Amino acid sequence: MKFGKKTAFAALVAASALVMAGCAGGGDVIEEGGDTGGGSGDGEMYIALVSKGFQHQFWQAVKKGAEQKAEELGVRITFEGPAAETEIAQQLEMLTAAIDKNPDAIAYAALDPEACVAPLEKAKSQDIPVVYFDAPCNGDVGLSLAATDSKVAGALAAEHMAELIGGEGEVAIVGHSQINSTGVERRDGFVEKIESDYPDIEIVDIQYGDGDHLKSADIAKAMIAAHPDLKGIYGTNEGSAIGVVNAANELNLEKGKLTIIGFDSGAAQINAIKDGTMAGAITQDPIGIGEQVVQAAYDAANGDSVEEFYDTGSYWYDADNMEDEKIAAVLYE
Repeated sequence: MKFGKKTAFAALVAASALVMAGCAGGGDVIEEGGDTGGGSGDGEMYIALVSKGFQHQFWQAVKKGAEQKAEELGVRITFEGPAAETEIAQQLEMLTAAIDKNPDAIAYAALDPEACVAPLEKAKSQDIPVVYFDAPCNGDVGLSLAATDSKVAGALAAEHMAELIGGEGEVAIVGHSQINSTGVERRDGFVEKIESDYPDIEIVDIQYGDGDHLKSADIAKAMIAAHPDLKGIYGTNEGSAIGVVNAANELNLEKGKLTIIGFDSGAAQINAIKDGTMAGAITQDPIGIGEQVVQAAYDAANGDSVEEFYDTGSYWYDADNMEDEKIAAVLYE
């Protein structure tokens, strides 16, 4: 199934091999949501949410939205995700465990769009409806996707980068993933917009730091050293962007000398924008994503129709507008 403007994903790893790795994978499993028992034998609907991660403030905001909607609907949810967004095997282990609980519905955010195909086929065979949030799985199991249109968001970042650097010069990208759809589409939306509309801007480097602050900082410092005329860097998620901010601070760059554009919200990015280190960022509506996916799961479990794609929106924020009512509502710390 295609979800709105979401693109298809290339298969990177055989699904069966990764599922086996997930079942045998090590590492910590982080869970939230109380009782881990499944089913609805007591008459209460149970929805299992498996996220891409847990520690980033973005996922905490998604969790908050999911809990708010669950309380409103009178359903029980669990919300879990791996410690890092590189832990595909651990996420698959969580997904398999969630399916085994026989919930009334599953909401899933795919780290690897191919690795999740086999376990979700199992969910389908058990008549468990599946909906996606943030990023879908390949195949035709999922009924809907609640997410930001990431290519539109990447293009929005490109427009502001171009404006801020005067429509010309060298820029670079520190991405967070070459596998999951958000990383791919936030990158591609930015690249395609620059290439189509701003011929005097050159993207001189694209590298990936897995959303890790330290790795992203090292990448950014190497980019700055290799390209002394670099005017701007775009970080495609919270960890990537803060890595770039940390690199600029460690190099003692004059504030504003390098135009840094981030993605998502969180206290660190908000503070970096306020102090002038970062020019601005693209924020999503993570609380809205959490609310919408629980509503979609609830509707699917009740046999009601759902939309294939719920675009929850993307917004530019900077020091001038972050106090505006509309923007403040989608920022989180």
